[in-house]
Amino acid sequence: MTKAEREALLMEKLAEKKAFDDAFRSGGADDCDDENDGCGAKYIAGVDEVGRGPLAGPVVAACVVLPEDFDVPGVDDSKKLSEKKREALYDEIMSRALAVGIGRADNLVIDEINILQATKEAMKEAVAAADQMLRQRIGADQGSDGSAAIGHILFDAMTIEEIKIPQTSIIKGDAKSLSIGAASIVAKVTRDREMAEYHKIYPDYGFESNKGYGTKAHYDGIRRCGITPIHRKSFLKNIL
Repeated sequence: MTKAEREALLMEKLAEKKAFDDAFRSGGADDCDDENDGCGAKYIAGVDEVGRGPLAGPVVAACVVLPEDFDVPGVDDSKKLSEKKREALYDEIMSRALAVGIGRADNLVIDEINILQATKEAMKEAVAAADQMLRQRIGADQGSDGSAAIGHILFDAMTIEEIKIPQTSIIKGDAKSLSIGAASIVAKVTRDREMAEYHKIYPDYGFESNKGYGTKAHYDGIRRCGITPIHRKSFLKNIL
């Protein structure tokens, strides 16, 4: 494939993902069959997380509200992108998004309430932070009923009933929705950078490269040096 062909393909995929999100803004999405479900909202947020599987470190969620004219090609499921590409896209997203919120749940929270519930807590934190940033950006006050500036949330295969904002759960959403793909990248880069910093503190586990996942180097480090304060004990019951 030539460079021109690759660029054309990226622009085609960008158009498809923009159209997917725009359908929720216009009310034309397949899931928009209820007048009160938030479809037709001006501000659409994408939410995704990273770090549910590692043995160490936090789970990190991101909530991203993109402008309708966001035109940066290449946004996709973060796992499909090289580190260099993720970093470049992260900078574009952070500079051009209307709002970005980050949420975290550390290993202690994960051990206490389980990874699924910890993921939901991180997502709720991310949505709240993004909504606050969006309000500041557009100069909107929170309604007396607690209503949000974000009109509709697109989740990657998740539903959080405690969030009182209309929402849609999309299977493989990070590959279909521009907003969820952007959130996937922001969450991934944020967590990867944190794990690289943890590597400086705990250099015996390969965190800089494995990001806390259960690689051979990671397990060897545990056997050799024991666990660190950022390890998830509930994930290590078979070897502790």
